[in-house]
Amino acid sequence: MSKLVVLNLGKGNLKQGFPSVTAALWEDGNPIAMQFTGSLPAAPELWSLYKRWQLLYQLLYEALYPGSDWRNYTDDLEDIDIEIDEEDVTNVSSIDFSNLCDDLHKQINSWLKSEPFRHIDQKLRTKLNPDDEIRLILATEDNQVRRLPWHLWNFFEDYQKAIACSSILEVEQVKPLRNNPGRKIRILAVLGNSQGIDVQQDRAILEQLPGAEIIFLVEPQRQELDRWLWDKRGWDMLFFAGHGSTDAEGESGRIHLNQTDTLTIAQLKNALKAAIARGLNLVVFNSCEGLELARELGSLQIPQMIVMREPVPDFVAQEFLKHFLEAFAHGESFYLAVREAQDKLQGLENEFPCASWLPVICQNPAAEPLVWPEQRVSDRRPILPSRRILPLLLKVSLVITTLAIGIRSLGILQLGELAAFDLLMRSRPPEKTDPRILVVEVTEADVSAQPATERAGASLSDKALAEAMKKIERFNPRVIGLDIYRENPTKPEYANLAKTMQTSDRFIAICKASEDKTNPGVPPPPEVSSQIQRQGFSDVVADPDNVIRRQILAMSGAPPCATDKSFSFRLASLYLKNQGIQPQLLIPENNWQFGNVVFKTIEQNIGGYSGIDNLGYQVLLNWRAANPVAQTVTLKEVLDNQLTADLVRDRIVMIGTTAESFHDYWSTPYSSQMWPHKQMPGVVVQAHMVSQILSAVLDHRPLLWVLPKWGENLWIWVWCVAGGVLAWQLRSRLRLIIALIGAIGILYLACLFLLIQGLWIPLLPSALVLLTGGATVATLTSSQSEE
Repeated sequence: MSKLVVLNLGKGNLKQGFPSVTAALWEDGNPIAMQFTGSLPAAPELWSLYKRWQLLYQLLYEALYPGSDWRNYTDDLEDIDIEIDEEDVTNVSSIDFSNLCDDLHKQINSWLKSEPFRHIDQKLRTKLNPDDEIRLILATEDNQVRRLPWHLWNFFEDYQKAIACSSILEVEQVKPLRNNPGRKIRILAVLGNSQGIDVQQDRAILEQLPGAEIIFLVEPQRQELDRWLWDKRGWDMLFFAGHGSTDAEGESGRIHLNQTDTLTIAQLKNALKAAIARGLNLVVFNSCEGLELARELGSLQIPQMIVMREPVPDFVAQEFLKHFLEAFAHGESFYLAVREAQDKLQGLENEFPCASWLPVICQNPAAEPLVWPEQRVSDRRPILPSRRILPLLLKVSLVITTLAIGIRSLGILQLGELAAFDLLMRSRPPEKTDPRILVVEVTEADVSAQPATERAGASLSDKALAEAMKKIERFNPRVIGLDIYRENPTKPEYANLAKTMQTSDRFIAICKASEDKTNPGVPPPPEVSSQIQRQGFSDVVADPDNVIRRQILAMSGAPPCATDKSFSFRLASLYLKNQGIQPQLLIPENNWQFGNVVFKTIEQNIGGYSGIDNLGYQVLLNWRAANPVAQTVTLKEVLDNQLTADLVRDRIVMIGTTAESFHDYWSTPYSSQMWPHKQMPGVVVQAHMVSQILSAVLDHRPLLWVLPKWGENLWIWVWCVAGGVLAWQLRSRLRLIIALIGAIGILYLACLFLLIQGLWIPLLPSALVLLTGGATVATLTSSQSEE
């Protein structure tokens, strides 16, 4: 329950006392006040004690924080007529200041416990409950007693929801508050002279307020401020951040609009009256020495004001504003929000002594307290109870998941899923170059360096190949693979090359199987045409988007390429043979096995694929995240004797063309990232395939695999449920959108982590059902809540 207490001190002052003190107590709903009378004795020592505290307060900050930011320009401590040796300020700050605060606390309470006032104190405590929200307003015309820190009265310790306010004696009824729950609160925020302080922090705090329309005036001219105060739409709140000061006589307060102009309340009187008439309810001076500003503004019957009683450090002013607005804008009453912000400032008092003493409320007792408008209903949805949401979640998630699985099975999502797979592939951490493979590139420069009559249209002439083979073989490679088509026999003058190709047990050449009349295939080199074990088909299988994601290990031979093993299979098998590892075909599973590693043949509807051609023995290609996949040298470097034993010995040496004029380039998941020409040379693609087999067998590098269909469907359903749960728990649509984006990030990271382990898990369908489930549940719960 809210209570209002007006403590009217009447005529009098601290030197002579207050002979007639009246306490009026109003309860909610009762227009008639209870009244109690008493008096207060003279207490001139209180003002002397306060003036000493005031001086030490300023000296303490000057000593502890020299050059620190203040929201005023007072630097003339000699004007105060109390003599203190400023060299002793450090000792004073650590000993006397704390004692002085205690003395002031005791003296105020001793004064308020005096016999003439005890009747009022006891009556108030009898009528008030500790849980009541209490506004205790001190009404007086005496500036000295108004300046005293009334919050030190023990009454406020006993009543934790009570707050001290100040008021002038003569008040009038003010215009009732505008009653429109859906509207935004209008704030005119004046950011004045910011020399030496950071008013941008005040602006940042204000900009975070929900349900507020704010106009910022940055170091405005007087005419600009005056014009905005006359705005016909009216204002709920006027805010000022910047420097403030009081004149030498202590009778008039000033705000520093910019670096040259200052203003008094009298100079804004007409504009302020117009703003108050249009509903201005709260003025906040987040600047120094605002009590005189509040006194002058009070005569205009402004409903509420918040000011600082003394010079305030920049950081303290910002912290108070942050805590006050955070509480006020999220449902606390105006007075409890101020009290909470004051109490939180106490946590700063190790660094900023008496910080909690500074904020003061000044108000018109006849005014209604300002209430922050609630957020619109459309921004927040009530949370339905679990007994109602669980059946809804189950139905929605099952329907959406079933639809997604059906669409997926039709192949509609295939290209999107493959693109997501490529993104995950590119996101993996880098791997090391495979040390078992050396690629000899026949570059465009290498092609141009060979006489056209010797090449006869090929990328590599007999002469260049013979020299290259001779230089490679002397370093004892384990396997040599020629990834270049050679349909014509070797010229007679290169008999040694022909003999090497015919008899070397470590040489493998390529051919291409026939597909149809338009693609008759390419036969192997004549030197190895009768030796199927020296041949490997170079055929690759591309997906509908022409990207290679699969590897063919074996298939039925098709003339003119009679071999049933791929080029990469032959190279890897020959390499592993020296280590006692032989491939074998597992029947009836139709899977190839190297050592303990089984290469499982893919099905037509594996992973994100739908109805693909899986003829032969195909496996998913786990591209090596290395650029380059293997060490490379050019043909010129080989011919110029730049090869070393370390580069060649016991390696698979692959010779292939990378010259763009021969068009042996393929799209891969890495096409847009690793290669500037956006595609990968065929010999490099073959190197990746060889590396996959060797790494899986020798390094235990994972092969790609997928969950069974029921496992993938369960995974998709779980993410649909997750979207629904987020929509159920998060009433704010903005928070729901942020949460769903965060959930997609978590889904992405989970899929990436699993892919690194070898598991390809659905990303795109899971993301789609996550968003669809969240949006659907949010819509349904909103409509049910309205019903």
